[in-house]
Amino acid sequence: MKQSYFELIDQTYYFPQPGFDIENGNLYFNNVSLKHMIDKYGTPLKISYLPRIGEQIKRVKNLFSKSIKANGYKGKYNYCYCTKSSHFSFIIKEVLKYGVSLETSSSYDLDIILKLHEEGLITKNIKLVQNGHKTDGYLQKIAQLHNAGFKNLIVVLDSLHELDRLLPLIESGTIQVGIRMAIDEEPQSAYYTSRMGIRPADVMNFYKEKIADNPKVKLRMLHYFVDSGIKDTLYYWGLFQKGLNLYVELKKQCESLSAFNIGGGLPIRNNLGFEYDYNYIINEIVRNIKDTCTSEGIDDPDIFTEFGRYTVGESGAIIFKTLEVKQQNDAELWYIIDNSLMTTIPDSWSIFEKFILLPVNNWDKEYSKVNIGGITCDHSDYYNTEDLNQQVFLPKIKNADEEPLYMGFFHTGAYQDSISGYGGLKHCLIPAPKHVVIERDENGLLRDYLFKDEQKVEDMLRILGFLDK
Repeated sequence: MKQSYFELIDQTYYFPQPGFDIENGNLYFNNVSLKHMIDKYGTPLKISYLPRIGEQIKRVKNLFSKSIKANGYKGKYNYCYCTKSSHFSFIIKEVLKYGVSLETSSSYDLDIILKLHEEGLITKNIKLVQNGHKTDGYLQKIAQLHNAGFKNLIVVLDSLHELDRLLPLIESGTIQVGIRMAIDEEPQSAYYTSRMGIRPADVMNFYKEKIADNPKVKLRMLHYFVDSGIKDTLYYWGLFQKGLNLYVELKKQCESLSAFNIGGGLPIRNNLGFEYDYNYIINEIVRNIKDTCTSEGIDDPDIFTEFGRYTVGESGAIIFKTLEVKQQNDAELWYIIDNSLMTTIPDSWSIFEKFILLPVNNWDKEYSKVNIGGITCDHSDYYNTEDLNQQVFLPKIKNADEEPLYMGFFHTGAYQDSISGYGGLKHCLIPAPKHVVIERDENGLLRDYLFKDEQKVEDMLRILGFLDK
């Protein structure tokens, strides 16, 4: 008996599930008809669904609030949005509606801060955490903000030399700094210790020699970052405890130290079977910090988190159309899509990141194992495994012209645009897709608009110097 694609999904996962539903055989994303969006805008199509951002922020802020109350915790919680995960104005403006702080990582990031202030979207009281390697231009912009009266900058020192280069630029007052602790990488990493941050063995001497007796600088924060994110593993909790122990050691020498930044994001759903106990993890973080500080006789620190992918990842989707069906041998069936995977979703190619992949239509048809290929001439432009090394299954079609199949990659809202070089050159000069934003208007109703049309040939020819700018 032949089985439909819907029956395959229904017997494998709990479905429908939050963010995904089926009506009349077509897929809905956060209650938005994707077939309607395709009919209106065509494909390939990039979608940013802004209401999901607020839902993510409110969930975590609420869980931290409950854990702080349940554990009698005295410090405050600060949610930081990492601008590098998506710099779009509509993203950052949406984020700012929910009372978050911002984390920056480069000089141009601070030009965005200045623009937000110019437009009245932030005040000089906003908490700003400056991370990353500090180039001369980055340090100059940090000093510019400080000298202009931004009161809550926290410059996280990434090396032993950044402070000496920063202080001559500070005209008056005291600047707040943090220290980033270098971490041990995971066992499978190509190197043992992260290049970012200061070795834990050097932190105390650095504080005593450069900060303790310097009236121009105040140590406010200890920071560490786990690239693989916050996970319930021995590796993560080991680094967490190492950072917490260093905080305790520093706090006993430095009264002004009052913030513990557990940089490293929460995961997002990258498959329909995704499970993660956010409540448990957040409560364990708060409880462990509380227990350690109580046993050591020090005050509970303010907790800072830096969430980029978690904040914006689940707001994104990219929709493609199948252009051609190719049976290359008895076992390999290819669906060729109307764009490139490696240029539009570069994480799927560069770090083998997996996203939720679902057809938009034809859920009532029989399914088949498929390989998805882009239209560049690169053999790496393909996608054929889901998370946990599962094969890709999609509704079976024989002729793409007679039976159009649309498919969506979901939760693609973080990093893909900046890594692919939004608006710039693409491999084989494949144009970037249209980009549509969906938001709520002042009456709470959803509205969509075209943020950027598909790249035109003139755009690329100007970049390449074939047309006058």
